[in-house]
Amino acid sequence: MADITDIKAILYTEKSLSLQENGTVVIQTSTRMTKNRLKEVLKEYFGITPLKVNSMRVAGKVKRFKGIPGKRNDYKKFYVQLPEGAALENIGA
Repeated sequence: MADITDIKAILYTEKSLSLQENGTVVIQTSTRMTKNRLKEVLKEYFGITPLKVNSMRVAGKVKRFKGIPGKRNDYKKFYVQLPEGAALENIGA
């Protein structure tokens, strides 16, 4: 079962910062996190009930590490619409 340790980070990119102006936060998690469990975690740990949650599964890129083929980890991105005036503190690394 997914919990708060499955939330890796809040993403701060050009696109996510422009979305934050409209109250949408982009959260990177492990692949086992679900929409319903993310809503539960946000309510339990931050006291925020999201208005809307959209998810996207991102496949890890195939790269070469010192000449040896390897693969980056898969992850999920969640676009979380927060109520007006609500904000999340920095999570993860």
